[in-house]
Amino acid sequence: MTDTYTPPKVWTWDAESGGKFANINRPIAGATHDKDLPRGDHPFQLYSLATPNGVKVTVMFEELLAAGHAGAEYDAYLINIGEGDQFGSGFVDVNPNSKIPALMDLSGDGEVRVFESGAILLHLAEKFDAFLGPKEKRAEMISWLFWQMGSAPYLGGGFGHFYAYAPEKWEYPINRFAMETKRQLDVLDRQLAENRYIAGDEYTIADIAIWSWYGALALGRLYEAAEFLDVESYEHVQRWAKEINDRPAVKRGVKVNRAWGEPEQQLHERHSAEDFDTKTQDKLAPEEG
Repeated sequence: MTDTYTPPKVWTWDAESGGKFANINRPIAGATHDKDLPRGDHPFQLYSLATPNGVKVTVMFEELLAAGHAGAEYDAYLINIGEGDQFGSGFVDVNPNSKIPALMDLSGDGEVRVFESGAILLHLAEKFDAFLGPKEKRAEMISWLFWQMGSAPYLGGGFGHFYAYAPEKWEYPINRFAMETKRQLDVLDRQLAENRYIAGDEYTIADIAIWSWYGALALGRLYEAAEFLDVESYEHVQRWAKEINDRPAVKRGVKVNRAWGEPEQQLHERHSAEDFDTKTQDKLAPEEG
């Protein structure tokens, strides 16, 4: 960064910000077009994409079902944020902030909308009394859940944007957010040096939330930045990330609403457990020849 920018007295939006996702960034809220959301037959209707925030919720649903909570059956519909699906009127009715994931809970007498990934995790955990950990550790667990919600924007919107998505590579913001990301990894590494899971001996929604971001980073799945951030040096994060990655429900959850990568890892919509065997993209669109 060699040019000095002098901010105007009043900022106005007169140009796209540049970089990936510039075409969908804007300084106003609300719908841009009319589009109803589909609905399936299950108690929960999820509208999402398999970004780290979306993965939190699909992993949670698959973990609930694996634990025997049959009432957690869900329909998951793909929201393509690159094409602006999140600005459709139906989606904005579920989440006025136009961010994935968004959930409609139809399991009770009325319809309940839930948005923000951490809120969805907490809503489902309390509804099914699952993955909350022991009561004496509840405050610790919730503290780590909120740690993720507050910390990940520095990883994603900060480091990820300037390292991977910005139109130019600028030393100052990359250094600033790389430093913060590595500090966060060190926070986790120190905690996991003394605990099997984030909040103690039990796997909780704090693990699900944090793994979706920092587990993916540790496993080399975010921003092609594993070597740059030396993620292998965080020994305890590595152990924890790999253990969670091996859970069958996690392996299923990361496939749901995924629209990139290997075809066998993409399940654009999920309406039943059988879909994992019959409706991944390699089954629906096999390579010719």
